Amino acid sequence: MLAEDTRRTRQLLDHYGIRTPMVAYHEHNEARSVPRILARLAAGEGLALVSDAGTPLLSDPGARLVEAAIASGIQVVPVPGASALLASLVASGLDGERFTFFGFLPRQGRQRQDVIRDVLQSRGTAVIYEAPSRTAATLTALSDAGAADRRAVVARELTKKFEEFRRGTVSELAAYYQDTAPRGEVVILIGPGDEVTPDEAALTATAERLRSEGLSPRDVARRLTEDHGVPRNLAYRLAQGAAG
Repeated sequence: MLAEDTRRTRQLLDHYGIRTPMVAYHEHNEARSVPRILARLAAGEGLALVSDAGTPLLSDPGARLVEAAIASGIQVVPVPGASALLASLVASGLDGERFTFFGFLPRQGRQRQDVIRDVLQSRGTAVIYEAPSRTAATLTALSDAGAADRRAVVARELTKKFEEFRRGTVSELAAYYQDTAPRGEVVILIGPGDEVTPDEAALTATAERLRSEGLSPRDVARRLTEDHGVPRNLAYRLAQGAAG
């Protein structure tokens, strides 16, 4: 058995009287462990991959191993289990038919801003994992970026004794968690905003103006996305049109 945290998994196995040997498999040894594990699988062994909590590969280790196993012709068999992503979604009261899983957001910099923009442009429910110490900051960042009035849910400690769902707008939840730091594992769910059809004529005029100021099509597309919230595909099409 491959376990992200052998100490935690041992508690579970001991509870059920299971004596299966374990080896550690986590983000710090994943890359160097894959060749050795593949050799064992190729020799006919069957191995189970267990993450610390939740489901492997969903913000947990395992992607390298699964990709390598498939490439080597080794069968991968999923065993459904606890998943904070699905548990939070089905009990949130938000749209579960169409959603995007963003995992943990980058902590800072341009990459964080790009992902926040993607969250705001999502046409379905956005599902985010977050550390309890950063929950208030992330909700505040989403609120400041334009999601203040969207419906939102913060779910924590799912399937555990102190499971809790708190609902409100993004700004209301940001204010609440500024004063009340959550405990345990946290999932943030953000409902979609009202879909707004961009005025392409006005955006085309803006793209042409930016081009006349000497910006390249790439820079025009970037400005349309950053300053006007234009989806990337549309921004590049408008920028190329202006260039033509």
